[in-house]
Amino acid sequence: MRKLTAVRLSWMALLAIGAGCSHEATVKEVSFKNDIYPIFQARCMICHAEGAPGCVASGFSLATYDSLMKGTKFGPMVVPGDSADSNLLTLVKHKADPSIAMPRSPTPGNPSGWLEAKQIDLIETWISQGARNN
Repeated sequence: MRKLTAVRLSWMALLAIGAGCSHEATVKEVSFKNDIYPIFQARCMICHAEGAPGCVASGFSLATYDSLMKGTKFGPMVVPGDSADSNLLTLVKHKADPSIAMPRSPTPGNPSGWLEAKQIDLIETWISQGARNN
């Protein structure tokens, strides 16, 4: 009887480990090109393209992956793999001073101009996954 219990416990442990592995495998890899850049184009480029007011004021351009990773004249905006220390996420989550919260431009159907929760989640996941140029 004791041997049967040990076998059952072993199987249960293997199933638990397997379940954890399959969960990690189902997390979608977020793509800069397909998921993140379109958000920036639709919601941020009006102010953060080269020569636009936000870019002139801060030095922060979202025109390319390289300009995003360069950050602002005040420092980096994205810390790959560390969304908690990424200033970009602090700004779009409105956890900074309201005068610098982003974005501020209203769009049709979104008078606050804020990003939607799913857009913020995508940015956060992309940063956590290493903020790759993929």
